[in-house]
Amino acid sequence: MTREAKPYHLESLEKRYPGWAVRSLYTGVNSFISIFLMAIIAYNTGAPFVFPSLGPTAFLLFYRPLAAASAPHNALVGHLIGILAGWFSLAVTGLLSVPPDLEKIDWQRILACAIALGLTCGLMPIFQAAHPPAGATTLIVSLGLLRTPDHLLIMMAAVFIIVLQGFIINRGAGLPYPTWRKHTKNASPDD
Repeated sequence: MTREAKPYHLESLEKRYPGWAVRSLYTGVNSFISIFLMAIIAYNTGAPFVFPSLGPTAFLLFYRPLAAASAPHNALVGHLIGILAGWFSLAVTGLLSVPPDLEKIDWQRILACAIALGLTCGLMPIFQAAHPPAGATTLIVSLGLLRTPDHLLIMMAAVFIIVLQGFIINRGAGLPYPTWRKHTKNASPDD
């Protein structure tokens, strides 16, 4: 049974108009909407629901929604790995309660960043959760920019919310966006 594309679905629009223009507009408008909604939540709660690695996550969700890196599993598990690796690196270097100072990076912070990124990049393939923005998330945590348990929970909540937005928007656009993982036969992890 084939699914019929509706005139407003992304696939139909890309057939009628230049694909690059449709994809550009789709990516830009939906990334704007997603981060705007996250910023409204941050504004109303006073909590850090917007942080730098959500930008590239939004880009992936809307520019390459069918790529494995954009699947909910990869985004959620990848960011979780990044957060936990960042927290672990702060714990083992004794920096959990040390505020960030980006102008005076000492050896403890250098080690924390290296541990966090190494763990994140090493664990994502093990858990089949490659999501490049998680590399930024782990650095945000290991640099101490967001480091309290409350902030780390808020970061995961923000990732969940933006992935939910991606799911709703991409499905609404008629894309077969996965519920959890990308399901393809013989696909490489980069698809």
